[in-house]
Amino acid sequence: MKKLGFGTMRLPLLSEDQKNIDLKQVCRMADTFLENGFTYFDTAYMYHGGESERIFKSAVAKRHAREEYLLADKMPSFLMKCKEDNPRIFAEQLERTGAEYFDYYLIHSLDEKNYAAATEYECFEFAEKKKAEGLVKNLGFSFHDTAEVLEKILTERPDVDFVQLQINYLDWEDERVQSRKCYETCVRHGKKVVVMEPVKGGMLANLPANAERILKECSPEMSATSWAIRFAASLENVMTVLSGMSDMGQMQDNISYMKDFRPLGEEEKKALSAALAEIRNFTVIPCTGCRYCTDGCPKKIPIPDYFSLYNEYERFNEKFYPTFRLGDLKKSGGVPADCVACGSCERHCPQHIGIINEMKKVAKAFDK
Repeated sequence: MKKLGFGTMRLPLLSEDQKNIDLKQVCRMADTFLENGFTYFDTAYMYHGGESERIFKSAVAKRHAREEYLLADKMPSFLMKCKEDNPRIFAEQLERTGAEYFDYYLIHSLDEKNYAAATEYECFEFAEKKKAEGLVKNLGFSFHDTAEVLEKILTERPDVDFVQLQINYLDWEDERVQSRKCYETCVRHGKKVVVMEPVKGGMLANLPANAERILKECSPEMSATSWAIRFAASLENVMTVLSGMSDMGQMQDNISYMKDFRPLGEEEKKALSAALAEIRNFTVIPCTGCRYCTDGCPKKIPIPDYFSLYNEYERFNEKFYPTFRLGDLKKSGGVPADCVACGSCERHCPQHIGIINEMKKVAKAFDK
């Protein structure tokens, strides 16, 4: 398997509606991906409001032979109400994707709370049965918590085949995310790792000027994104690195350096370390744009969009004029000042961001 996976959480859109996906462009991207020897696609029950799985069926499953691709999908224990939801959701996923079986199947977004739900609803036991039936080839879980919680899960679930972790060079030594510690825990347990958020929701594709200059001086032809993906792919125990590609340009850029992948060299590692020091001065709210926070918001606030805009505002200061984009956001839902501090967003945030307090900062900044 080549070390680049096609993540389908940020597919190209025809409008602001997350369900209005540009199928023609996805087809071209999927074809290009496969033509260049890449095979791993990743989707989930909730991505794009449930449309990601259906788009995969139209773009890949209906247009390519089953042996041409590998598919990963996920059981959302955090959406379940009872263990009978397992067969219902699984059957729906098989129908939506048209894949016949899943090469990789994950219990989705485990942290301490979601692991308790997955245990209560017997998600692992259900997935093991599907593995015995041949409908799941490899069983794993995606993870967003501390290395201590990961240690507990892997000790209690020694039969899982792999783990999906958030790994990028910004989070590698971050005590809140604990990328390095979680990776080392997987290595210690002999588990292969799939990487998610290598570009941290696009944050590492748009670097502060000083950081970008350092990387360009080292490798002028390489994009900012390439540094992030190659950092994750250079880790020995990493099986593949997911990239949520949103247009053909991103696809072609990724293929250009991942088709014949070369790990980071020592000089590149030094340059990346220097660039990281510059980036840390400008990272304000560490939101990756996963949108897990938005579904339960009673005021329908597009939280990730406001966080992205606020980070740009802080990073570029007087060079950034957000007025027109603020107007567009106000038309799409509530505004930060509407937040009622219900906490629904914080309960679903994989990055464990204090969203309520951050929304107060955003409201204050943009009310000006």
